[in-house]
Amino acid sequence: MQILLAGAVVLPLVGALAALLPAPPGLKGKNPDQAVLRHGVTVTGVVLAATIALAAGFDHAHPARMQATTDLSWIPALGIRVHLGVDGISLPLLVLTALLTFLCAVYSYFNMPTGPSPKAFVALILVLESGTLATFAVLDLMLFFLAFEMVLIPMYFLIARWGGAGRQAAAWKFILYTLLGSVVMLLGLLLIGLKSGTFDMVALATDNGPKAQLSHTVQVVAVLAVGIGLAVKSPMWPLHSWLPDAHTAAPTAGSVLLAGVLLKMGTYGFVRIALPVTPDGLHTLAPYLGALAAVGIVYGSLACLALVRTGAKGDLKRLIAYSSVGHMGFVLLGIASMTPTGVNGALFANIAHGLITGLLFFLVGGLKDRTGTTDLDALSGTTGAALYGRAPRFGGLLAFAAVASLGLPGLAGFWGEMLAMFGAFHPAAGLSRPAFLTFMALAGLGTLLTAAYLLLVVRRVCMGGTLKAQAAPTGPAAPTGPAAPDDTGGPATAPALPDLARYEYAAWSPLAVLTVLAGLWPAALLGLTDPAVQQLLGGGK
Repeated sequence: MQILLAGAVVLPLVGALAALLPAPPGLKGKNPDQAVLRHGVTVTGVVLAATIALAAGFDHAHPARMQATTDLSWIPALGIRVHLGVDGISLPLLVLTALLTFLCAVYSYFNMPTGPSPKAFVALILVLESGTLATFAVLDLMLFFLAFEMVLIPMYFLIARWGGAGRQAAAWKFILYTLLGSVVMLLGLLLIGLKSGTFDMVALATDNGPKAQLSHTVQVVAVLAVGIGLAVKSPMWPLHSWLPDAHTAAPTAGSVLLAGVLLKMGTYGFVRIALPVTPDGLHTLAPYLGALAAVGIVYGSLACLALVRTGAKGDLKRLIAYSSVGHMGFVLLGIASMTPTGVNGALFANIAHGLITGLLFFLVGGLKDRTGTTDLDALSGTTGAALYGRAPRFGGLLAFAAVASLGLPGLAGFWGEMLAMFGAFHPAAGLSRPAFLTFMALAGLGTLLTAAYLLLVVRRVCMGGTLKAQAAPTGPAAPTGPAAPDDTGGPATAPALPDLARYEYAAWSPLAVLTVLAGLWPAALLGLTDPAVQQLLGGGK
């Protein structure tokens, strides 16, 4: 188990170095580009197999106990250790990271984004995977910071070199926001380590451990500093403005990994560090965190409604990015409640968002490949996508992902958001219940707004525009192309679009299947997280 966890973290780094070397003659295949893309699929596949084996060998009877631990001295003078371990909180995130990275590698093998050499692309994807896995596996505050920062550079280059229009500005905005937040976070982590005398996250999580040295003032300052860095990555309103630009410009694989796993690093930090290490400080700031989370839920939904309206020239990738602000607001609201119900809901919502939004970004990437645009006005009306008629399987899968994202009962998106609102309904002792009831009401409004904009997306992209609203202009300036829509709302003679290809089935169907399984069998995930959450909130007891 130790070897599996350490290997899963280190193997992508070794694979990244190997990707930059010339391929052996017998493994080149048709060309060197194909060889390096196949190398990426192989390495990420092995890492996924290692995390699945780790999950299979995990002692599910004791999910609150750190397992597969490695604890080695690294910098004795500073008390920094190479400390790795996995429990019921981090295990699902490790498997999710490995799965999404593997699916991105498979998708990119058949559909490599336009840009420089695939060697650099594969190497950056593998470095990104290693940093993300390390973030969820390390148990030392300084190692956590290093892993947290390790993912920034590869994501910057993925956006800047393989992205679409506006990629340079989006990449710079991403790196500046996250780096500035990380500088403040480092100060908070150093404050915790210096005042307590250790950087060990397991020791700091126990009530009778080193955190007893942290006064209430120190905890408040530490939570504020660490929380800023985590909030930028989460992303929490109003520190979210880098996200829509980054998602809009990023290549498909970059968007999937950014939404599916990188955003989870921030919320995971709140659960792993802020909740157990500085509980008094978080308790003081929890109402403010809950308020910002509730505002983010409503704001993200209203922004999506503004983008989806006819004539707004809204971009579908940008809309899904703003939807992430709202969905991650539920995660932050669950954490702010400081209750087992709310925190379990936050962790469940993390996984559900990774599955569903990862699938959505895959689908939007495939839609752009087919139609050449993600503009919502261009995707509806007489010349629009009308996917139900032109690519029915593709349209059906997009509609499935949309209704999963709006929280339909029986699918993964429902449970996390419901439990987060239950946590706000009965927050931890000492927190203002009227304030959290207000936050819960705002979150409930957000669910209604979410259903509204996602159903409008399905209406416009899958069904096409109506004859009355989208009648073709006449006269010399009238465009040529598909015939006007029939009375059902879809183009009558629009040419067919390519439906789901085999590699798209391979890359996307696991996410759809897991979305259904998590929705129908939530106990599989909650059974892992709940004992670990109870122990964290109980001071290690």
